[in-house]
Amino acid sequence: MYLIRGQNNINLFKKRFPEVQLSATIGNYDGLHLGHKSILKSIKDDAKNRNSKTIVFFTEPHASEYFAKKNNNIEISPPRLSPWREKVKLLDEEGIDFGFFLKFNDTLRSMSPESFIEEILGSLDLVSLKVGDDFRFGADRAGDFKFLKNWGDINKVSISNTPTFLHEEKRVSSTWIRESLLKSNFSLASKLLGRPYTFSGKVVEGQQLGRTIGVPTANLWIPKQKLPISGVYAVKCLLEKEIYKGIANMGVRPTVNGTKPVLEVHIFDFNRDIYSKRLEVEFKHKIRDEKKFKDLNLLKSQIQKDISIAKELLR
Repeated sequence: MYLIRGQNNINLFKKRFPEVQLSATIGNYDGLHLGHKSILKSIKDDAKNRNSKTIVFFTEPHASEYFAKKNNNIEISPPRLSPWREKVKLLDEEGIDFGFFLKFNDTLRSMSPESFIEEILGSLDLVSLKVGDDFRFGADRAGDFKFLKNWGDINKVSISNTPTFLHEEKRVSSTWIRESLLKSNFSLASKLLGRPYTFSGKVVEGQQLGRTIGVPTANLWIPKQKLPISGVYAVKCLLEKEIYKGIANMGVRPTVNGTKPVLEVHIFDFNRDIYSKRLEVEFKHKIRDEKKFKDLNLLKSQIQKDISIAKELLR
């Protein structure tokens, strides 16, 4: 998938693909769940019928994250299902031709609906655009589906609603999946996603505390955004096409006075240097919430119990 990184790269895109026509959609696509896949299938079918290419517009950060940061209260933004890198990977795997990454900042936030259409949508050769019927855009969310439809009718761009995808008569949404993960209902989350919930990241150097208590861990780099998981889990890991079992802790490590969230993974019966490697972690079962212990000996004892429980759960 070719990625257009912001408005300033539109002209470069048009030089590289001067005659391409585009079937488009706009959205956060957080998690890229079954509902999203239904929309992507719709624009891929449309592109096939029109002999056009597919393009997905998405913002980074999400609008909710931008406003939370503005208000100095990051806690009010919803947890992120898929970091930016993962989202791009998933879109590519779905066979999308182009991704248009719009940086959600003061400029984009204050852009009028007319300017958004003129400077972004109208700058590309769109033949169709699918959005939700509740889609809003532009400063103060002044632009709506009707506004887009009028523009499309004038400029011969087909504007249509995205289909609603239901699971057991309920609309599949990123919010529903977040709620499922926060409740550790990985079975439901997997059904709604159409795949197991995983987190992948680069293994980075940590404090090596685990090694000192006989439980070496791989520390994964995690984004600034919150993740919808917290606590100790039985996990399966994918490393260089091999699957391993282990336990993972997602939290701030209160026993050692940690303050920043860290994802630590202890892989069973494993002794290799995997710094800078990418590790994909699939969360299978929650064992317990994170808690603060009085000393490291108590923590070590609890971790051994966690390992026993995880091995039993993963049999």
